[in-house]
Amino acid sequence: MSTIRDWRGNRDMWVRVLESQTSEGLDTWNHRIREVSLANERQLRTWLSAHGVTGYAQSLLVMERFGYPDFLLATADELIQKQYADRTQLRPIYDAIIIAAERYGELVIQARKTYVSLVTPRRTFARVQPRRTHVDLGLRLENCEVGGRLETSRLHHTMRVQIALTRPAEVDAEVQCWIERAYLENS
Repeated sequence: MSTIRDWRGNRDMWVRVLESQTSEGLDTWNHRIREVSLANERQLRTWLSAHGVTGYAQSLLVMERFGYPDFLLATADELIQKQYADRTQLRPIYDAIIIAAERYGELVIQARKTYVSLVTPRRTFARVQPRRTHVDLGLRLENCEVGGRLETSRLHHTMRVQIALTRPAEVDAEVQCWIERAYLENS
């Protein structure tokens, strides 16, 4: 069973971070920001830093004031569709990876602008990112030697290895074994 998430869940988390960091809520901060004359993002960030608002909480308030990027407003399905809009031949590879990953237990599919993270109840164990001619499957595996189909990952420092996939049939028993291993190591 899997749950699909988009950026809206992150917004809720950012609100909690703001409240934890400052002991005050989003409405209070939005009101304060409206009361000061800050013409641009840089001025707002400087003002927020001076008031102890940093990191995710600061980014949240900047977006509240100057607008959210389109990808933060999109649903998970819209984000994934957009990733494969100009390379429809790769979407079945993504689908095959998801089907394989769902076999191993509870799974969260976290859609982002250019990739999808696969998350166990504990942490991210894989990243699926379409390229022009293939899909890169990054895996968080410790003590794993590069070789054969496993390449050194260029996706993210936590994804130590990756596999380039050009057809759904390449999500075969070997790849499914790597996905299972990454899921179990990160559960």
